Amino acid sequence: MNVKKNDCLRYLTINSTDEDWGIVVTTIGYQFIPPKSDYPLSTHPDNYNFKPQSGRILNEYQLVYITKGSGYFSSQSCKQRKIKGGTMILLFPGEWHSYYPDKEEGWDEYWVGFRGINIDRRVDKKFFTREEPLHQIGLSATLVSLYEDILKFAEQEKSGYQQIVSGIVLHILGSVYYKEKNNSFTNTYIIDKINEARLLMKENLEHPLSPEDIAGRLGLGYSWFRRMFKEYTGVSPAQYQLQQKLLRAKELLTGTEKNISEIAYELNFENSGQFSTFFKRKEGVTPSEFRERTH
Repeated sequence: MNVKKNDCLRYLTINSTDEDWGIVVTTIGYQFIPPKSDYPLSTHPDNYNFKPQSGRILNEYQLVYITKGSGYFSSQSCKQRKIKGGTMILLFPGEWHSYYPDKEEGWDEYWVGFRGINIDRRVDKKFFTREEPLHQIGLSATLVSLYEDILKFAEQEKSGYQQIVSGIVLHILGSVYYKEKNNSFTNTYIIDKINEARLLMKENLEHPLSPEDIAGRLGLGYSWFRRMFKEYTGVSPAQYQLQQKLLRAKELLTGTEKNISEIAYELNFENSGQFSTFFKRKEGVTPSEFRERTH
């Protein structure tokens, strides 16, 4: 029987092809800190060296997942806060930070370091911010297994492994964003109404209801409905209807023998020209060209 040790630290090799990929993984590891233990357990090189009292500044991003116990976090942009198991910490390059477990309780942590233009762009677009580095996502065995997968690929170091481990990092980031986004919608009434609205839109593509009519059918004020719908889905009700119309058009073009005029009529366009203009604006090709490419 293999007994897992209390800490593991690995630094990953990176070549010029990996850099061209747009994201590279630099380090992966874990530490299980028992109560009344020194922290950190692992010995880091100078550029990663970490003393909780003085903190540190990294030249990369890190995702630090606290899965058990509790402790404290502070950074240049975030004053000290108590954190507990189920917290994901996102560290930013060039940003001073410090974190450590409660001496009486200890904690378990997994981390992965990474950098690249693909991550910089997500930060530039405010998917993640220095002001909100703590993400309360709860305990997830799936996320822990993703860290362990990175560690396994790093140990084997097969050709092209950077590309697969960087993909796993994006999976973790996407999971954090998804979990936190949905955790913010704790009101099931709102979610139920939005789902009802989406169902009405999908069922009435041929004879679409206006967003105002949909709000009325659901017993909601239009301005409140529109605001909550966009906050939850990322698009307005009208934009969502257009997206569904486009998806239906693709289905009809690839799954039926109906001609362009018949499809335009079915989707409530005034004529085939209006339908073709709409389709090309969204897809970059005409309906006929799309059908040819998919047959």
